[in-house]
Amino acid sequence: MVNGRSLRVVFFGTPGFAVPTLDRLLLSRHQVVCVVSQPDRPRGRGQKTTDGPAKVRALAAAIPVLQPTTLKDPTFMAALAGLKADLGVVAAYGKILPEAVLAAPRRGMVNVHASLLPRYRGAAPVHRAIMAGERETGVTIMRIVKALDAGPMLATVRRSISADETSDEVEGDLARLGAELLVATLDLLADGDVPETPQDDEAATYAHRLTKEDGLVDWSLPADHIHNLIRGLHPWPHAHTFLEERRLILLRSKASDEPASSAGGTVITAHGDHLRVAAGKGVVDILEMQAEGKRPMAPRDFLAGHRLTPGDRFAARP
Repeated sequence: MVNGRSLRVVFFGTPGFAVPTLDRLLLSRHQVVCVVSQPDRPRGRGQKTTDGPAKVRALAAAIPVLQPTTLKDPTFMAALAGLKADLGVVAAYGKILPEAVLAAPRRGMVNVHASLLPRYRGAAPVHRAIMAGERETGVTIMRIVKALDAGPMLATVRRSISADETSDEVEGDLARLGAELLVATLDLLADGDVPETPQDDEAATYAHRLTKEDGLVDWSLPADHIHNLIRGLHPWPHAHTFLEERRLILLRSKASDEPASSAGGTVITAHGDHLRVAAGKGVVDILEMQAEGKRPMAPRDFLAGHRLTPGDRFAARP
């Protein structure tokens, strides 16, 4: 702590979610002494190795960056100790931190977690909340402990989720809200202590890491479940289905409770701007889709190049 008002902060973050918090810290009264980010990896369709968003922002601000392959590397641990940080801040770093790292900053470490803990601990809290049809989410600033996302809570902020919002829309807003909440919490910590509320472990749920298999649409489910899957897995790994041998990615949708006499997955309407598919209960309107290797298309454009008629069936497997 400097003059009882400023904290020396080591920041752990990698993807775009981390950038608003880093930006807000750089504008705060606190000093970011280093950014720790995951090693550069191939990204995008061309799989070109590029810097992660948090690293890019740090370099632009002339902040030192460390990218250890393993957090137990003695060279990294020596560098971390040499920073003499008061506090560590984590925002979507992407790896579990070992106890030695947690103990390095003088006042420990806190995390910007995109859920209302203890619900949705884990790697994909925003996506899993939307997939589950939640109507509210938020950000929790929590003390990091050895157990995954189980530490006591210092502050929370709530945000509603509308029926058609996608994960990227919600996550982007939570990143902004979390950044403001984090700096407000650090200001309080710099001036004294902040009450820490233990989590109710019995109320905890887990948001497991996403896989491509999560995106496979089961058309026997109700329309609102399928709609939540589509928007929850946007922009990755995307919901998908099959039409004969073709894999189709579903990007945008609407759900209705309109009764459908056809079996789930049956195309009801395929004309003009309308592509409507029966679900186990209700109907899913596909608003945007993409054939593999092609650009995203509205129904009118997609139907102009793909033969699709009422009675055709979408399926979970080719």
